[in-house]
Amino acid sequence: MGRWHAADREETLRRMQETEYDVLIIGGGITGAGIALDAQTRGMKTALVEMQDFAAGTSSRSTKLVHGGLRYLKQLEVRMVAEVGKERAVVYENGPHVTTPERMLLPIYKGGTFGKASTSLGLRVYDRLAGVKHAERRTMLSREETLGKEPLLKRTGLKGGGYYVEYRTDDARLTIEVLKKAAEAGADLVNYAKAAKLLYEDGRLVGIEAADAIGGGTYTVRARKIVNAAGPWVDALRELDGSKQGKTLRLTKGVHLVFDGQRFPLRQAVYFDTPDGRMVFAIPRDGKTYVGTTDTDYEGDPAHPRISEADRDYVLKACAFMFPDLKLTAYDVESGWAGLRPLIYEAGKSPSEVSRRDEIFHSPSGMITIAGGKLTGYRKMAETVTDRIAKELAVEGAGKFGPCQTRTMPISGGDMGGSARFPAFLSEMAELGLQAGVDPDEAIWLARRYGTNAAAIIGAMPTAKVQAARYGMPPMLYAALHYAIEFERAAKPVDFLIRRTGALFFDIASVRKHKGAVIRAMADKLRYTPEQRRDYEEELERELVAAVRAEAAGSGSR
Repeated sequence: MGRWHAADREETLRRMQETEYDVLIIGGGITGAGIALDAQTRGMKTALVEMQDFAAGTSSRSTKLVHGGLRYLKQLEVRMVAEVGKERAVVYENGPHVTTPERMLLPIYKGGTFGKASTSLGLRVYDRLAGVKHAERRTMLSREETLGKEPLLKRTGLKGGGYYVEYRTDDARLTIEVLKKAAEAGADLVNYAKAAKLLYEDGRLVGIEAADAIGGGTYTVRARKIVNAAGPWVDALRELDGSKQGKTLRLTKGVHLVFDGQRFPLRQAVYFDTPDGRMVFAIPRDGKTYVGTTDTDYEGDPAHPRISEADRDYVLKACAFMFPDLKLTAYDVESGWAGLRPLIYEAGKSPSEVSRRDEIFHSPSGMITIAGGKLTGYRKMAETVTDRIAKELAVEGAGKFGPCQTRTMPISGGDMGGSARFPAFLSEMAELGLQAGVDPDEAIWLARRYGTNAAAIIGAMPTAKVQAARYGMPPMLYAALHYAIEFERAAKPVDFLIRRTGALFFDIASVRKHKGAVIRAMADKLRYTPEQRRDYEEELERELVAAVRAEAAGSGSR
């Protein structure tokens, strides 16, 4: 991976102003990232702007599963289960360092959503639809076997369990790795650049005015095709374009809570019923257990969804229902996050019943909008959108572009020969760590987060140790910070501590301990003004508070 430095943002914006693009994408979540990679690797000159940080919206606040959507079988969304089930294997093979198989336990209770026969049949159909490989196909467990897998489960009424495979991911890192691959291929991508104005010629959308939220200034960016992949802001852009007609978005909020693994020692990921008939995940990760999600309509600020007391209490009640012996309370919540699902509105349906399918809208001005969809299907969604762009460009005489290249294309950090070679790759990184004076376990940890890019971080550890001492932080933390600024365009402390590492969600004590050192180092490297430093410190404090403090009623959900 070549340099992709946060300090180069303005240079990229100046270049964007001087270039005529084939495709300009508005939105730097996983959907926009996938389209940028697909378009650029077909030979289209591609640009992308994101008004916040990359992955700052839905793409860092999901359940962090590349899953096949078992529950959609209940809603007879058979085609979607087949599509996303097969696609998750593609996502896994292209980036085994950010996606990994996770055995999931589906406990079966008397009077529950799934009976033993229906679970067995459902999981069998799921395996077939999703093209699950033989070694990962479902098995049915007795009551005793189910409790052996997870002793914390409620025992009353337990009849047995289904045992199947889902795929766990780091949603924000998946997005960043896709964007890095697009940048490596030549795409121009900028965070903190808002599409403030749409530009037209003879009624046709030909560009935008991008406002730089960090350096100030406005840049004109022109393109033959403009894609609206703005997630929760899709309708705001359609409104700006005068094309918000027909189907519209319905935003729903999903909240997850994080508990320390010693307080909630979950051995096994569990997908379970709640008292109101919904289903919730409880997943162990990095010494923590996280539980979610809620599903409520949302009408507040899309940039700042927050955890309400009702959200927190709903998840705690779900935990009390399935893990009654733990007696978890609000005081046990270490951290949490709220995210928005930009779904296509369907009259008369509850939030949980609304389809997660994606749809493409084409406005009279030529703007292409992609809305809805799931994290798992990002690559396929991108292929569909880019196929349409390629056809339109060909009709307009703007060049012929080949078919999609991304099905077997490793994302950044994923070029280790697929999942089959991943264990051998981890051993190689442990050996490399030994040679560089890095503990093998730490080298493996780096390899699991950064994939093949870990080699560069391990190689830089001698320098990192010197610099880390200067700022009073652990060498591993400094090495990750240096890499995030230099190669992942992290511009603010929240970029690093939320999107590049997930630390604010899964190691909040470390964030509190080292936040001052991180801010000092970033201020030096990126030459923050005194005002910027103060603003970014305050922003981080707000995020720390939001992760642990539930808001009273009136926070925007209903």
